[in-house]
Amino acid sequence: MKTPLSPAEVHKQYEETLTAFLKTVPDATLRVRLSHGADDFFRSLALGVWHADGGPVTAGYVEYYNALYLRGNPAPSILFWELSTCVSDYPGLPTPDFFHRMRAYDKVAGGDLSRRFLDIVVLMGLLFASVDGMVSEGEAAFVNGTADSLTRLCDKDGLKGSKAPLDAKDFVTARPAAGASGPQVSVPAPAAEEKEKVPAEPEQTLEELLAELDELCGLDKVKADVKSLINLVKVRKLREKEGLPVPPLSLHLVFMGNPGTGKTTVARLLAKIYHVIGVLSKGQLVEVDRSGLVAGFVGQTALKTQEVITKAIGGVLFIDEAYALTSHTGQNDFGQEAVEVLLKNMEDHRDDLIVIVAGYTDLMGDFIHSNPGLESRFNKYFYFDDYNGEQMLSIFQSMCKKNGYALDGEAEKYAKEFLNEMYACRDENFGNARDVRNFFERSVACQSDRVAALESVDKEALMALTAADLKEAAGEEPAEEPEC
Repeated sequence: MKTPLSPAEVHKQYEETLTAFLKTVPDATLRVRLSHGADDFFRSLALGVWHADGGPVTAGYVEYYNALYLRGNPAPSILFWELSTCVSDYPGLPTPDFFHRMRAYDKVAGGDLSRRFLDIVVLMGLLFASVDGMVSEGEAAFVNGTADSLTRLCDKDGLKGSKAPLDAKDFVTARPAAGASGPQVSVPAPAAEEKEKVPAEPEQTLEELLAELDELCGLDKVKADVKSLINLVKVRKLREKEGLPVPPLSLHLVFMGNPGTGKTTVARLLAKIYHVIGVLSKGQLVEVDRSGLVAGFVGQTALKTQEVITKAIGGVLFIDEAYALTSHTGQNDFGQEAVEVLLKNMEDHRDDLIVIVAGYTDLMGDFIHSNPGLESRFNKYFYFDDYNGEQMLSIFQSMCKKNGYALDGEAEKYAKEFLNEMYACRDENFGNARDVRNFFERSVACQSDRVAALESVDKEALMALTAADLKEAAGEEPAEEPEC
């Protein structure tokens, strides 16, 4: 498969081809009509080509469609669902008014503008077909059919010339024949088949996922809420099986709490759990924040947001610091545009997409209440409390065990005192498990400097984390205690 063209390359080829043709049109009135009508005609041609292909319309096609526009006009901003609808409900390609006038001009002047325009139709049709790196048989048939339809009009008018010399079928991407050798153009199927040969990881059972949830430090209320939610879904399915009425249920969630309290970890487990119990078809987690959804100019935020959502369908879309989407009130902020795209997709894909928004407790309340659509779709709240000193010590010990480090008695005592003091002195920048992880990584770095200076090193020395290592990681002299 050839490398797909970029939207900029599509626009460049489209503009250069049409500009060159316009320069050959001697009649000023016809030239103006062609200049004004060409964009609509060729965008309609692109829709027809993609409809004939029958493949899925991706967010990338929006960029290609919006690139098919002559200079001097304001850039359009068609959105993903609009383009998808236009392609799926394609009504057919009407003969443009300027082509009727072009044939009338050729009939009087004995010109060949209409016939040469047919060449451009085939060239542009092939250009639109190849934006995904290949030309399908359906696309080629549509391009040829369009050219044939316009050719018959030229023949009917007795215009000089013949059928367009290009045959779109000559450019169809071919599958390699069995046993063939040498370079051939191929479609993506072989790569997909090759990917399928990689053995998939065995899918975890619900019991295994719940055990993994239980192993997380703290989060007792969250764990209980998750299990209650699972029971709710299970009972709903049993009621459906027995033909009993099932009230509407939104599984979209709000995670409220400070950073480092396990929100992303729980979201990842929930995505897998929802998949195992039959709520989601895939169970993947797509994590994003404001920067992954919002662009800097009109039209692109919707495109960017839709692309992320498309990846999340079948799983969970986790939006961290979601309040940032509506906390900017500047004139050129497009966060609200991202919210509108999000809400529409939550409705369109309500059976196979779950959205979890997360952030600080106070700010998330403001976010949910900023839009009636958010309030109606998010009605389940999970609260993630800060880890206390004892829980932070447990997290630190778990990190040591997992990574093959051992704490002696003095080191464990110091770690307990330091982490208790860290919790007692916490402020708005408190990072919970993130701060513990940073402390662990600094301790390992200090231990490495110490061990590297030893003349002889055994396994025990490589594993030992001493109180001196921890104190150095905390930025203290050995005799000092952590201070607020």
